[in-house]
Amino acid sequence: MLSNSKGVFIVAQTPFDERGAVDLTSIDTLVDFYVGHGADGFTVLGVSGEANKLTPDEAEAVAARYIGQAKGRPVIVGVSNASLAQQTRLAAVVMDKGAAGVMIAPPTGIKTDEALFDYFAHVFRDMPDVPVVLQDFPFATQVSMSVPAIQSLVEAFPQIQMVKEEDLPCLNKITRLRDTAGRRVAILTGNNAMYLPLELQRGADGPMAGFSHPEMLSQVYRLVCQGDINAANDLFDIYLPLLRYEAMGFWGVSARKEIMRRRGAIKHATMRMPGPKLSVTDMGEIDFLTSRLSARLQQYR
Repeated sequence: MLSNSKGVFIVAQTPFDERGAVDLTSIDTLVDFYVGHGADGFTVLGVSGEANKLTPDEAEAVAARYIGQAKGRPVIVGVSNASLAQQTRLAAVVMDKGAAGVMIAPPTGIKTDEALFDYFAHVFRDMPDVPVVLQDFPFATQVSMSVPAIQSLVEAFPQIQMVKEEDLPCLNKITRLRDTAGRRVAILTGNNAMYLPLELQRGADGPMAGFSHPEMLSQVYRLVCQGDINAANDLFDIYLPLLRYEAMGFWGVSARKEIMRRRGAIKHATMRMPGPKLSVTDMGEIDFLTSRLSARLQQYR
């Protein structure tokens, strides 16, 4: 049950070769990289996974490869689509291949709680038995879901087993969601893990985020679980300059891919077009930030 999930769900990248074709072989090395650095689960075909740049066949192939390589860890697949038909089809395909559930965000254009409820009623009419992660990400969707609206959805639709909470201010919203009586769902957090230690202290069950150094996510999570709040924040602070650098939208994803290429996780740092390309100046900044990170980690240890 996703509702009992805890730990680090890595928002995984979609690797491409130098020509921009999906690189399935690099998914294998990427999974090994993530698992080696403490991943408890995976979220694929998310926003930073460039899902909107894939064909339907590519999306199915990428999801299937991650599911097959996940070493028994749960894989959540982002299926959000303006077309309910395409969303339902992809959900059926990935669940058949062994996904733990799918992630759905409301489509742009929803303005009222009534419209929100009606939309998800249609979603669950077509996929009544699929575990769902409700993504609350108004920066991307332009849809604001209030705490009462989320609570109403959770109570009405038992298929919703997890909320990915990345509205701002995220801390207050996590507190309000966690303090509400009713059916418990897991709460994982996004926003590039920029507020991770505080989110965990507010009651989040873990991060659902991407970072070129996933070991930070897993180590901070485990330190907080052990009650060592100061150590968790000390470690988080060391990584914060690089974490912040990777938080700049798709440009930050491009930087993340370059760093993971350098770390041997993927063969190429290609972003599928349209997408940013890193300049010589960008590369120099990455050199600077990663070298400072290495030096600070040596001092920390």
